[in-house]
Amino acid sequence: MATRAYLDWNATAPLRPEAHAAAAAALDVTGNPSSVHAEGRAARRLVEEARERVAALVGVGPREVVFTSGGTEANALALSPALGDTLLVSAIEHPSVLSGGRFDTVDKVPVRGDGVVDLAALERMLGGRSRPLASLMLANNETGAVQPVAEAAALVHAAGGLLHVDAVQGPGRIVCDFKKLNADFMTLSSHKIGGPQGVGALIRREGLFPEPLIKGGGQEKGIRAGTENVAGIAGFGAAAEAARRNLAVDAARMAIQRERLEAGLRASNPNVVILASDGPRLPNTTLFSVPGMKAETAVIAFDLAGAAVSSGAACSSGKVAPSHVLEAMAVPPELARGAIRLSLGYSTSDDEIGLFLNAWAKVAEGIYKSAKDGEIAA
Repeated sequence: MATRAYLDWNATAPLRPEAHAAAAAALDVTGNPSSVHAEGRAARRLVEEARERVAALVGVGPREVVFTSGGTEANALALSPALGDTLLVSAIEHPSVLSGGRFDTVDKVPVRGDGVVDLAALERMLGGRSRPLASLMLANNETGAVQPVAEAAALVHAAGGLLHVDAVQGPGRIVCDFKKLNADFMTLSSHKIGGPQGVGALIRREGLFPEPLIKGGGQEKGIRAGTENVAGIAGFGAAAEAARRNLAVDAARMAIQRERLEAGLRASNPNVVILASDGPRLPNTTLFSVPGMKAETAVIAFDLAGAAVSSGAACSSGKVAPSHVLEAMAVPPELARGAIRLSLGYSTSDDEIGLFLNAWAKVAEGIYKSAKDGEIAA
């Protein structure tokens, strides 16, 4: 039986062995990728091999891949006024998108109760805009809700605009085909697929050039200056290849494990609510709540029992605030306060699922007892 269960893959994935080996080997390469001597060419070869692997992950050519320091930088790079006069984003985006990048104002597109963007609202909001830029994530990091990106892209393009998709939660879980999604820009993150932290990429439709955030040398075709993180990029490339190669098997297994988790949650407490379960979801993600449960208390209880999970709330300066995603979905406060996210990955074991369900049975018993005590006190 597992001694701990790591069920927080949407936050970060454990480093894949292939990525660890590739990054470690790259650390022994001395050259600067911009140098023309043999050592520099060796470093450049590692970067370009990784670029080909990342490109293959999403079905594009290597020229369309721009390496960055991570998903947040890639999002900020894409949200450039050079690409549009106004910015529209869904109300459930990652904070790095909700912040608007280099735009002064951001218009938020509402979502439905199942956590999926309201396309009719998007179409209305696009009306009258001459050159809109829109951003819609491929799948939400909290609920796992998969978004209708291709349909949104058609609406945005019909309005004369461009679409950026934050796809960091997609690879390794669902097919991420840049061309089929019909996006103009796509954000990827290495550590979400088992690569090193601190590396990401912006996929751009060839011919589109966002205004650089970081200016200096001519790296990344002048779009992102700075000497490339060769070791991190090499690890990213190895993780991308593994995620693409194993997608079908990993996704099917995670879906089965998720069903077991959700059945076990309901078996221990019939009041469990699985949020966003009415629409399409990532096969690895469950966001659940029970009336009366406090997420911050439950997370600690699970950790003490050996299970790493996360809450659907943000904690800042000691104050727990409701998740902006759940607020956008109009989830009642008594459920939003107790939302717990479980997210699985390529190496999640059945033993880990069992460990968590054992821990949940004890937590659920405590919730039930507290509720009964409250009834008696009343």
